[in-house]
Amino acid sequence: MDRISGYAIGEARGAVTPRAALLVLGVLLLHLAFITSYLGALHDPEPDRIPIAVVASGEARARTVARLDALPGRPLDASHAAEDADDARARVARRDIDGALIVGDSGTTDTLYVASGGGGALAQALTEVVGDAEAAEERSLRVEDVAPASAGDNRGLSAFYLVVGWCVGGYLCAAALAISAGARPATVARAVRRLVVLGGYSLAAGLAGAVIAGPVLDALPGRVIALAGLGALVVFATGAFTLAMQGLFGIVGVGLALLVIVVLGNPGAGGAYPYPLLPSFWQTIGPALIPGAGTWTARSLAYFDGQAVLGPLLVLALWAAAGTALTLFLAGLRTPARSPLDELSFV
Repeated sequence: MDRISGYAIGEARGAVTPRAALLVLGVLLLHLAFITSYLGALHDPEPDRIPIAVVASGEARARTVARLDALPGRPLDASHAAEDADDARARVARRDIDGALIVGDSGTTDTLYVASGGGGALAQALTEVVGDAEAAEERSLRVEDVAPASAGDNRGLSAFYLVVGWCVGGYLCAAALAISAGARPATVARAVRRLVVLGGYSLAAGLAGAVIAGPVLDALPGRVIALAGLGALVVFATGAFTLAMQGLFGIVGVGLALLVIVVLGNPGAGGAYPYPLLPSFWQTIGPALIPGAGTWTARSLAYFDGQAVLGPLLVLALWAAAGTALTLFLAGLRTPARSPLDELSFV
């Protein structure tokens, strides 16, 4: 019996090495971070200074702005100006602001411009907040959606789901390269080959995703080619960043890439709840991460004629360029003296 017990203990010790224990601990921490991030961002959405414009004549505008800005919890930021109703409508359509209240000169009915293509939850929250404020003044509200989500895009979430799928593809492509040929490329040439493979994969994934979202499922309107280009950039940026993390930290880099892209990036992407409904931390980091920049751009391409995309596209390009440069730099540091065996592995 003692021999059997000793054998079992020895086998257990051999199976659970210190390195394996640390990796399991890291997975647990990543798991808990995932839960904390998603629940922290999404469990209790509240409007937070939603930017809107108020159009009214004379002193009515100042009174309305002051009243809306003084609502408990500061759900609205009504300080944004518009010359008239047409200008206010155009500003919502350009994504300069999320809504506009047009106060009628006569009667008791006002008009609220929203854009559900930018997120159904945001349009609904804005309608409810302004509607309650109008009711308190014994005024009624007419809502006009200047950029409505398509019939196949339930609550404007398709752009977010599409971008999440592209991010997963880029992450998995980089992870597959690591599994097949090691986390760190041994030479600059091999790093270049991995990036070339990732680039080809990105083009295919971007086009396939755009076709599925558009012509196949009718989930997103807009130009397929423009959406495919965005998809290729999102996939490549995600994959290049993952390759860089693998080059820097080895297999642990896969988890770190997951932490940035999925654990922090997805809740702050403005998908289920656009930025003005998120806590301030996720409002701040969301636009600077790949899922947030991708989701904003996809919605702009689908519903806003490509307006307000320069900043998010620059964010994606910076992630792609930084991931590429770091991958090549780290491979250069590792490059050993060449041997004939180097040519036996493509990546």
